[in-house]
Amino acid sequence: MTRVEFPRGFAWGAATASYQIEGAVDEDGRGPSIWDTFSHTPGAVANGDTGDVADDHYHRYREDVGLMADLGVGYYRFSLAWPRLQPDGRGAMNDRGLDFYVRLIDALGERGIAPWVTLYHWDLPQALQDAGGWPARDTAERFAEYANAVYERLHDRVAHWTTLNEPWVSAYTGHAEGRHAPGIRDAAAARGAAEHLLLGHELAVAAMRAHADDRSRFGITLNLSPVEPASDAPEDAEAADRIDAHLNRQFLDPVLARGDLDFLGVNYYMRLVVRAGQPHGRPSPWTGSEDVEFVSRGLPRTEMGWEIDADGLHDVLTRITRDYPPIPLYVTENGAAFPEGIADDDRIAYLDAHLRAAHRAIGDGADLRGYFVWSLMDNFEWAYGYSKRFGLIHVDYETLARTPKDSARWYAQVTRRNGLDGGGFDRPEP
Repeated sequence: MTRVEFPRGFAWGAATASYQIEGAVDEDGRGPSIWDTFSHTPGAVANGDTGDVADDHYHRYREDVGLMADLGVGYYRFSLAWPRLQPDGRGAMNDRGLDFYVRLIDALGERGIAPWVTLYHWDLPQALQDAGGWPARDTAERFAEYANAVYERLHDRVAHWTTLNEPWVSAYTGHAEGRHAPGIRDAAAARGAAEHLLLGHELAVAAMRAHADDRSRFGITLNLSPVEPASDAPEDAEAADRIDAHLNRQFLDPVLARGDLDFLGVNYYMRLVVRAGQPHGRPSPWTGSEDVEFVSRGLPRTEMGWEIDADGLHDVLTRITRDYPPIPLYVTENGAAFPEGIADDDRIAYLDAHLRAAHRAIGDGADLRGYFVWSLMDNFEWAYGYSKRFGLIHVDYETLARTPKDSARWYAQVTRRNGLDGGGFDRPEP
């Protein structure tokens, strides 16, 4: 393998999400979220796991910031827990909840790490769900008010603002398949949720821009995949077009056509290969395309069952560059779940291949300006509970002890070299 070097000033980071790591679900005035409710529903989450404690980041944030500093990252992408800041999803800011994020951001600043805030990573206040949730237009308006209130309080400390993380998952995995909170299985509700998530994004950006300072940058993060037909058959091509429209174009077209974004976050995990099939009758996030079959190509898989295809990251980045107006791009999530252990050569190989694919995309014209590994540490992996581990940092869920994996040491070398050497990484002495 040859050495690759990323452009000067390339943003290296690590990413997490509030419900997956914070814990402290009933402290300092935090209200319940839909994930609190869902994870406490029998049978909803593997092994009955909940985020009640998670990684206890709420109390251990200083230790975790130290681990970030050891990684050499310049940015930390994290989400704010809406119910920690507005317990009922509306009204005055909960100062005790806000103080936690102020302390976290100040601790990051002490170590030279810039905060990259996501306003919503799936933990809707339960009070808003009870009032209709994302299928109701009112939730979009409440989100804009929340975003504006947070921006007023934190814009002096935060430059990069992401409105939503993966609205496709919020809408369709949560409201059509029912595998995520709020656990609804209703195609019409899912379509309404998608519409109002996009509206909430638009209203939030407009509200924040109305009094933004010069350094503020606003964006959104989408989960994107290349979609290809399994054969040259016209019915397979049509199936691929439908899935691409559902997953990619449904969100890319509206958010990039308006031209009101400063950056686009891209979460990439897999390529999709599809063919025409028959409806299977099971709850599905692919509303209107339940007849489409997803084809395995026999590639190595992660513990999530996702085929590993690093070239797909290159294809996503260059597709955006080719098909849409110019916009700065950031890979805001990319990573893999592998079996528990400190020695994780599979993860190193995965990240190495995907970073090389990202570098090729830059060479092919993509305006890629940063990469955030998913995830900083093992955490609550939604419906999988604690059974899947994406972290560079191993977490012992009995003691909550943190231990850097080999991939953490590897990534620290990448960030400090601003690139990849051809000969692997320098392993520490045993």
